[in-house]
Amino acid sequence: MAYFFLRLQPPRPTFPHDGTGEEMAAMKRHVEYWHRHALAGSAIIVGPVFEGEGAWGMAIVEVEDQAAAQVLADGDPIIASSFGFRFDILPMPSIISRPPAV
Repeated sequence: MAYFFLRLQPPRPTFPHDGTGEEMAAMKRHVEYWHRHALAGSAIIVGPVFEGEGAWGMAIVEVEDQAAAQVLADGDPIIASSFGFRFDILPMPSIISRPPAV
């Protein structure tokens, strides 16, 4: 298994603060998609990162290889929405993680 950092780049620097109704509906599907992958175990951590006037998204995933990370990114409904979001996929050669909470 391999680890990857996925950075979701928004269509503009002020998103999500100026998100349209259609964009926010697509974001709801995006959240549901990643929640399913977290429950399945491939997504280790997922969430927004606020920066400046907007935000971008991040996920750390554990998958077989970069092609599998690309499949996860391509399957995200926010990408299929054609609103201009895109993922950067960066390999993580190792990670340090805290033990699971009990």
